[in-house]
Amino acid sequence: MELPIHIEQIQELLPHRFPFLLVDRIIEFDDGVSATGVKCVTANEHFFQGHFPGHPIMPGVLVLEALAQLGIIFAKLTTDGMRMDQMCYFAGAESVKFRRPVVPGDVLTITMSLIKRRSSHWKMQGLGTVEGEKVIEAVLLAAEAPV
Repeated sequence: MELPIHIEQIQELLPHRFPFLLVDRIIEFDDGVSATGVKCVTANEHFFQGHFPGHPIMPGVLVLEALAQLGIIFAKLTTDGMRMDQMCYFAGAESVKFRRPVVPGDVLTITMSLIKRRSSHWKMQGLGTVEGEKVIEAVLLAAEAPV
């Protein structure tokens, strides 16, 4: 796929749909090394209704989920990576650190970099930033499985 990868192509790679699709665009891809994407956070996000009224903050677990979704995209785009007909399941998280909240108007830039791959198991380093400021750091584990 040619960069940038837009939402229509992302939907070919991910099973997620509204309201749980959390990657809007892929802006960088280095085969087998890393992928970078963006999530444009708007005041219209459904989760802001309850998290928190009068002080909207994107739930940290959804920031983590955005990283996980980017990890799936990375694995599927990687040469000899995950097959398109495979599912990828979140298998764990290590060293998760939330650095600052994500709020309406933020453009969340997320990067997943391969640490190692063993057969159908992936270990990746995730980083999320807003305007160059760290929002989240995490090591994520994923496992491929047949649909």
